[in-house]
Amino acid sequence: MSGGRQAMASALLVACLLSGGAFDALAAGAPGAAAGTTAGGGAHAAASASGHAAVGTPASYRWRLPAWAPEPLVPDDNPMSEAKVALGRALFYDKALSANRTQSCAGCHEQARGFSDGRKLALGSTGVVGARNAMPLANVAYLPTLTWANPNLTTLEQQALVPLFGDHPVEMGMAGREDLLLGRLKAKPSYRRQFARAFPERGGEISLWSVTRAIAAYERSLLSMNSPYDRYRYEGKGGAISASAKRGETLFFGDRLECYHCHGGLHFTDNQIHRRLPEGETGYHNTGLYNLDGGGAYPPGQQGLREFSGEPQDEGRFRTPSLRNVAQTAPYMHDGSVATLDQAIRRHYAVKGRAALGGTGANPLRSQFIEGFELSEQEVDDLKAFLASLSDAEFLRASRHADPTGAGRKPDSSQRKGR
Repeated sequence: MSGGRQAMASALLVACLLSGGAFDALAAGAPGAAAGTTAGGGAHAAASASGHAAVGTPASYRWRLPAWAPEPLVPDDNPMSEAKVALGRALFYDKALSANRTQSCAGCHEQARGFSDGRKLALGSTGVVGARNAMPLANVAYLPTLTWANPNLTTLEQQALVPLFGDHPVEMGMAGREDLLLGRLKAKPSYRRQFARAFPERGGEISLWSVTRAIAAYERSLLSMNSPYDRYRYEGKGGAISASAKRGETLFFGDRLECYHCHGGLHFTDNQIHRRLPEGETGYHNTGLYNLDGGGAYPPGQQGLREFSGEPQDEGRFRTPSLRNVAQTAPYMHDGSVATLDQAIRRHYAVKGRAALGGTGANPLRSQFIEGFELSEQEVDDLKAFLASLSDAEFLRASRHADPTGAGRKPDSSQRKGR
């Protein structure tokens, strides 16, 4: 199935699950924007903001945030609570959520990798290779849209349905097996107790409604804002990063490289929504990765935002990923085709996009900020030092985010073979 049809299938899946019949209860409840960014009242921002309500968080839940960071927004029908986050964490790591019991959500989202998986493309429970690189989940609570290119998936509650029940590609393989999933959960006394604590107002019901809301609550708790750069920039700790990283910061935010236009803001992405920016803003950009025909074409199934908008100018536009923990989240790009930060700098951004190295030349549809640059060896090292300073070591190993059973916990999953 082509990427366009995959995207359409995912959108239809959510639409079907959120309408009618047994699924009625699932109903919803930076500096200047760059080209490709919608802020405030734009169509994408409006769609995003509609899924996030600025509501009061119960006093029983305490966000683990530094004083300088705004709180995320939370949907009206899914207020945060410690009990709900604990339940969502248990579900996130439970392989019983896949039909063949071989894969949990954590199979594609490993904590030590910033909740990405180290593969070029995600791998489903049945061995089916996905169409996209698994996106990191750090600070996903601040994102107005939740995939590489689909502007219609705007809440974590919606998004959770896709890996569970999608079949193009198969991820968890639960399509048509809702009763199997819920039966497994209901059969465990520990889950019956946890659902009762997390959803007392609904009598502890175990349903798709409560499962997706618990997982979403856990994912919103994955906050990463304690990197050396955070301590340096926001807390005034001048020695938190090296002199090399400080020089890299100057390069990153300067007009020679233009990085900050798309990778600015609180989480180094031009996609954000929170209490101080409740209308939200989104950014989709073509970085010139491909140019198959000389006119800007990307490979079939990899047209990005164009798959949803139908607009030729959206060819190759993908959502800007956050750069937090970027040193842990390789490989890069929507298709995982850039293996290292060094490749991303030298053989992509520095040359006006990787396509410029091929016979068809630079992509004519690429962002206006992808104009190439020249760096000395020292400057490349400085830029990489700055990017490494965005890694939050505490987040990457915090026990509160890990598998609650302790199963599969490793000192450093980056040592795994075959990745």
